[in-house]
Amino acid sequence: MNRRLLLALPALLPFTAVRAQSRPVVAASFTILGDLTQQVVGDRAELRVIAGPDVDAHHFQTRPSHAEAVRTANVAIRNGAGFDNWFNRLLGSTNFRGTRVVATEGLTLLREAPRPGHNHGHNDPHAWQDARLAARYIRNIEAGMTRADADGAAHYRERAEAAVARLEALDGWVRAQIQTVPEARRVVVTSHDAFAYFGAAYGVRFLAPQGIGNTEPSAQQVARLIRQIRENNITAVFVENISNPATLERLAREAGVTVQGRLYADALSAADGPAATYEAMMRHNVGLMVRAMAG
Repeated sequence: MNRRLLLALPALLPFTAVRAQSRPVVAASFTILGDLTQQVVGDRAELRVIAGPDVDAHHFQTRPSHAEAVRTANVAIRNGAGFDNWFNRLLGSTNFRGTRVVATEGLTLLREAPRPGHNHGHNDPHAWQDARLAARYIRNIEAGMTRADADGAAHYRERAEAAVARLEALDGWVRAQIQTVPEARRVVVTSHDAFAYFGAAYGVRFLAPQGIGNTEPSAQQVARLIRQIRENNITAVFVENISNPATLERLAREAGVTVQGRLYADALSAADGPAATYEAMMRHNVGLMVRAMAG
C-alpha cells in the first residue's frame, strides 16, 4: 500500500468511528406516533416530533425549524392514510433521502361514513384508537428502524416485543372496562369522527357533529344529533383536546346535557397532563367514557 495513504489512515479512523457510533435521528409527524416510536427506539435514537402536544395534526402548518428537523433526520415516520399529508410534503420540500416509514402500511383501514358534502369514502386514518392496531404500528416502526440501522436490530426487536406485550395487556383492560357498561348505554358523543376504530374494536357507538378532518357540521346534522341525545338519554358527551369546543358546547346546551370532560384523540397532552403517553391517553379516555356512559 502507498506509504502516504498509510500515514493518512490514523487521521481518518477517529472520524469514521464517530460516524459509526452516532445515534440515528428519527422524525415522527405527531405525538401519538412519537410515543410509539420512542417505545421502539429507546435511547438508541434521537427522536424529533414535529406536531407537538395538543396540536391538530390534520391541518398542521410547518415552519422553517420543522424543515431543518426533517432535513437532518435519518428516518421519517408518518401515519399515512391521509392524516398527515403535510409531513409528506415536508419531506419532499427538504429533499429527504433517508428511510421512510408509514405506520399504517399493511393495515385494513376503515372507510369514513358518508356525510353530506364531506369526504365521501375516504380512509379513516385513526387506526391507533384500537390498541391491537397500535401494536401493528410498533411492528412497522421496528421494521423501518431495522432497515435504517441494521446494527440495532436486536435492540429494536426486544423493545418492540415488550411494547406489543404492553399493548396486548392494555387491549384486555379496555375490553374489561367497557364490559362493565350495559350494551345499550355504550354510546358516546364527541367533537369529531376520531373514534371509529375504538368503537369497532370495543363495542362503543360514537356520534360526532364534525367529520374526520374537523369539518364544520350543517345545521341539519346538529339538529339530528340533538334529537339522538334526547331520545336515547345519552349522558357521555365530550370535547377533545384539539377541537374547538364551541360547536359541541352549544349542542350540549340545546340537548340539555353536560359536557363530561376532555378526550384525547389525535394528540397527546403535555408531559404534565393526563395523556402524556399513548397508554396514559387510552386509560384516561376509557376512564372518562365508562363513568359517563354509566350515567
